[in-house]
Amino acid sequence: MGKLDGRVAVVTGAASGIGKGIAEAFAAEGADIVVADRTTEDGAAEVLAAVTAQGRDVLFVRTDVSDEASVADMARQALERFGRVDILVNNAGIFTESLLEDMPVEDWDRVLGTNLRGTFLCTRHLIGQMLERRDGVVINIASQLGQIGGAAVAHYSASKAGVIGLTKALAREVSTRGVRVNAIAPGPIQTPLLDGESEEWRTAKLAELPIGRFGEVSEVTPTAVLLASADGSYYVGQTLSPNGGDAMV
Repeated sequence: MGKLDGRVAVVTGAASGIGKGIAEAFAAEGADIVVADRTTEDGAAEVLAAVTAQGRDVLFVRTDVSDEASVADMARQALERFGRVDILVNNAGIFTESLLEDMPVEDWDRVLGTNLRGTFLCTRHLIGQMLERRDGVVINIASQLGQIGGAAVAHYSASKAGVIGLTKALAREVSTRGVRVNAIAPGPIQTPLLDGESEEWRTAKLAELPIGRFGEVSEVTPTAVLLASADGSYYVGQTLSPNGGDAMV
């Protein structure tokens, strides 16, 4: 028996990177999966095939988490297909680099809109049915940069610090009503998001890491399984940090 047998999980940004790894790990533990991603269904083919190969049901919904109508449609489709959502993983995120003094306002709005507003919108549209059943888990993917900050990424750092603050506040609202809310703040992980960072940034960050290397998705997914399962039943409002020692908090 898997740790998530019979559960239904929505994972945003699940077509690649950490989201893909979490969706596959959850399926391996017995969960059915809703893949919510802004890519096309063809772009999500690899994760859809991986979930199906585990013998689990999977639904793809093309979703822009920054757009409320898109999120509402995703939530509707998920609930129509499965009847409920037990686990929500708010993973979708974007990253750009710019010194604040040069930062286009559009970049600030786009990063905050996806990373923070998107986390709010997905939670807002799915937490009600969790509260009605007094059963559910919300896992927000933050970042160590939300804890320590980073040069040329003020917007990203602010968005992820906001995700951590939202996690704590929401946990205080809903924990006595059967819904557990926690966050994961990974360090730099080998994903397409990291590939999009400049070589200068990658070299400087690598030099700062006590562990001396970037992390792998497989080093983050066990934390998500822990928080989603009964094994994590006493974690409330916490931010767990598989980050190679970049932030020691």
